[in-house]
Order: sequence, then structure tokens, then C-alpha cells
Amino acid sequence: MFKLADAIDAYIEKIGFYSAYLILPLIAVVVWEVMMRYGFNAPTTWAFELTVFIYGVHYSLALGYAHRHDTHVAIDVFEARLAERPRTILRIITNAVLFIPTIGLLTLYVCILAINSWQQWEHASSSWAPAIYPVKTLMAIGFIIFFLQGLAKLFKDIRTLKSATGNQQEAGE
Repeated sequence: MFKLADAIDAYIEKIGFYSAYLILPLIAVVVWEVMMRYGFNAPTTWAFELTVFIYGVHYSLALGYAHRHDTHVAIDVFEARLAERPRTILRIITNAVLFIPTIGLLTLYVCILAINSWQQWEHASSSWAPAIYPVKTLMAIGFIIFFLQGLAKLFKDIRTLKSATGNQQEAGE
């Protein structure tokens, strides 16, 4: 279980590193659109939609990475005041009761949307009409990664709790 958590962490580090490079094509498309719109008075029909797709994939793939590094917005007023053991117990409870079921269901729903999109060979309803199913698939992968990172954090918190309990028992002997 703990080796799996370490493997998930290593995988998410790589995904986070490489997904950060999606910002480059995003910037290129935005610069192109601004140049065409304001420099040549010839806006494109595809640039805005493509920026939404790239950013959606970038955001989804970065969810797990952000969760791994605790960079999501959090209100830790109560948690910050707790000692390590109660804080770890609180994290385990909130992860098991809130995060895993909520993100698990959300991940399932996003995967169903991606599968339905593939079954319909879904395209956007714009004049450009790009395929949406690859984008929805990458977003589903991002949510799967996010869910796996939540499991990895749960496993690591359990490991922390076990090691803290073991240390307390050794100190009591």
C-alpha cells in the first residue's frame, strides 16, 4: 500500500512537470489571436475554443500535482492548531469521508462523459467543429490522477499515524 503511494507520487511529479509545458501552446495561441485580431483585424474562428481546450486539459492534469504539494485553497485554521497526531487523524477522516467519495464520484462522472463523447464522436457545435472526445478523455485522466493522489495522501497519512503510534509506544516502554 505504501509502495503504491510512493509510485503514485512519482508518477504525479512527472505528469505535473510535463503538463506545465501546456502553457506554451496556450500562450502561442493567445498571442496569435491577439496579433490577428488587433494587428490585422482578422480574428480567427478557432483560437478562443482552442485556448479553452488547452487550459481545460492543463487544469485537469495539474489537479493531482497541486494536491500532492498542498497548493489547493484550504482553510486550515483548526488543523494548524492541532498537534501532529490529531492533525493526521483529522486528515485521514476528512480524506476518507469527504475527498475520496466526492472526487471518486466526480471522477466516475467525468469518465462516463468521456466515454459518451467517444461513443458519439462528439464535436463542438461551432463553425470550426473540433473533436471534443480527446479533450474530455484527457480531462478524465486528470481527474483519475487527482483521485489517485488523494488515495496516496490517505496511505501516507496512515503511514504517518502508524509511525507516530509506534514512536509513542517505544517512548512509553
